[in-house]
Amino acid sequence: MRQRSRIREGRPFPLGATWDGLGVNFALYSANATRVDLCLFDARGREQERITLPEHTDEVWHGYLPDVRPGQLYGYRVHGPYAPDAGHRFNPNKLLLDPYARQIVGELKWAPHLFGYTIGHRDADLSFDRRDSAAYMPKAAVVDPAHTWGDDRRLHTPWDRTVIYEAHVRGLTMRHPQVSEGARGTFSAIKNDAVIAHLKDIGVTAIELLPIHAFVDDQHLLERGLRNYWGYNSIGFFAPHPRYLASGNIAEFKQMVAHLHQAGIEVLLDVVYNHTAEGNELGPTLSFKGIDNASYYRLAQDRRYYINDTGTGNTFDLTNAGALRMVNDSLRYWADQMHVDGFRFDLATILGREPHGFDRSSGFLDAVGQDPLLAQTKLIAEPWDIGPGGYQVGNFPPGWSEWNDKYRDTMRAYWRGDGGQLAEFARRFTGSADLFDHRGRRPRSSVNFVTAHDGFNLHDLVSYADKHNIANGEDNRDGHDHSLSANYGAEGETDDAAINTLRDRQKRNFLATLLLSQGTPMLLSGDEFGHTQQGNNNAYCQDNKIAWLDWERAGSEGGRALSRFVARLATLRRSHPLLRRTRWFDGRFDETLGLRDIGWLAPDGAELSPGQWEDPEARALMVRLDGRAPDSGLRTPAAHTTLVILANASSVAVRFALPADPDVRWEVLIDTADPDRDELLDGGAVIERGDRSLMLLGARRR
Repeated sequence: MRQRSRIREGRPFPLGATWDGLGVNFALYSANATRVDLCLFDARGREQERITLPEHTDEVWHGYLPDVRPGQLYGYRVHGPYAPDAGHRFNPNKLLLDPYARQIVGELKWAPHLFGYTIGHRDADLSFDRRDSAAYMPKAAVVDPAHTWGDDRRLHTPWDRTVIYEAHVRGLTMRHPQVSEGARGTFSAIKNDAVIAHLKDIGVTAIELLPIHAFVDDQHLLERGLRNYWGYNSIGFFAPHPRYLASGNIAEFKQMVAHLHQAGIEVLLDVVYNHTAEGNELGPTLSFKGIDNASYYRLAQDRRYYINDTGTGNTFDLTNAGALRMVNDSLRYWADQMHVDGFRFDLATILGREPHGFDRSSGFLDAVGQDPLLAQTKLIAEPWDIGPGGYQVGNFPPGWSEWNDKYRDTMRAYWRGDGGQLAEFARRFTGSADLFDHRGRRPRSSVNFVTAHDGFNLHDLVSYADKHNIANGEDNRDGHDHSLSANYGAEGETDDAAINTLRDRQKRNFLATLLLSQGTPMLLSGDEFGHTQQGNNNAYCQDNKIAWLDWERAGSEGGRALSRFVARLATLRRSHPLLRRTRWFDGRFDETLGLRDIGWLAPDGAELSPGQWEDPEARALMVRLDGRAPDSGLRTPAAHTTLVILANASSVAVRFALPADPDVRWEVLIDTADPDRDELLDGGAVIERGDRSLMLLGARRR
């Protein structure tokens, strides 16, 4: 293959393959390479030319080809020392994906050729493999970024009005009857009118998509007839996963965003910048490992090996300027050119790690916080990893919200009937001020959830006492063992009417608690109509009917009823600022008005005593929220509302004495025991609440 003499110097920025209307500039960061070859491929994946990039400026290799057009397939071969003991794994026999590729074409085909060393060699990864990997690698494609957005822009929905819906591109739409078969499982399906109408109907304001960056199906999963369904195995941080493009054109993602925005729904992406699909020293060489292993990955003291704070084999090194720049460039690309409204960061503690450990003023967190574009997006951390000091809930800087697993575990334990939960219930229900009330952070900092993609979904949480993950092929060893779930008398599906009635009530209890709590609620897709994964609490590899939402169930009488209940809760949250305050409760008594912004009452109507708070047998309480309090921070007519919540997590009925006020009658707004109930109750009335039920009352003043 001859090299093109017409390649020009080009520019070191921007990185990636940039079409300017006349040609394409190619730029690749590598601090330790000695030479970079650009390889061009035809549509069938055959290498046509190999061109050495002519310039090396500030650790960036670059060149300009005037006759290359959008659609051109390409990859790199990078030369340098193959010295694993020193952290270098250059091998020009391996075709490498451009980290800045805007589109990736084709899928990885597992073969020994993909590894930089010779599998089975006595020296293992210290050996050097000379086989060409190009035939087994997907290719990067040059794209034309032009797109007509019209007046579309990010929505900037206020945090206090945000209701997040966590969903999977394929899982949400693969079984939807109103989505055409060819579109199912793609971005085109999500912009379907029926899908969007459902999201609107249940009150969703933001859809959070599980990873859509290009990722790799693990070899061991494919060998078992499975796939990496969730997608937490990224290899391309600028490219949408090819399987999610029905049209094969990245404009499809932009069209989905525009349709969702038109409906008032934000788009959040679950992003995985903590590791890549290349694994540890025995993993394949697909991109970063062959471009500049020592720059992109955190290496152990013996630089042959990787620090594994992620549990996946490698850890991305954001203390390196080149790696940090790539992550920030990726975020800006999705926010600016793709109009994404925000991001949920997988294992986000990794991103804040400096050599001494997690630092809320790390290079990455500071870079995002000062960025005028990124700082205005929604930033959500999964605030833990498996490394030393990895649990950092509440420790991210201002501007961030965080997944709150303490909320999840507390609400699961409380409604299961575990004793001694009242004090913890109160902390989590009011936004977890003990974790987040510092440096001006607000209640929205707590992203509250009862279920998420990882673990039981809501139906299974109340139907299974144990996980049932046999389909994953790991002898049921995978997945969480401590799920705080219960089956209420039968493991899995049952025809027992009493058990099913209790399970349905528990689902309503969880949903009501979630949407009535202070903070930012996150609903798992399918929970609104009772989707089941048949007891699988780790469906990461189940790209099938186990994980795909069962829309037939959604259309059943029970599914429709539960969805209506969720919609009613969302409407109440939207119409009552007391349920989505932007300030913390302080609980102080205002002697002039004779009230508190929040009051905690025993079932008999008296304030909870210290002994009652700590009573291991106490499972029932009342919460009184009053918008008339001077420090409530509410500035709307609804600020004068008073709400009372009655919660009984015990297995027996409890009598509640409603707050007495001669000028007030209490309107039943929500009753999880009778979701269709519509009634006025007198102040001071004593009512009996059945086991495991919640009621929301609103003051109607005479």
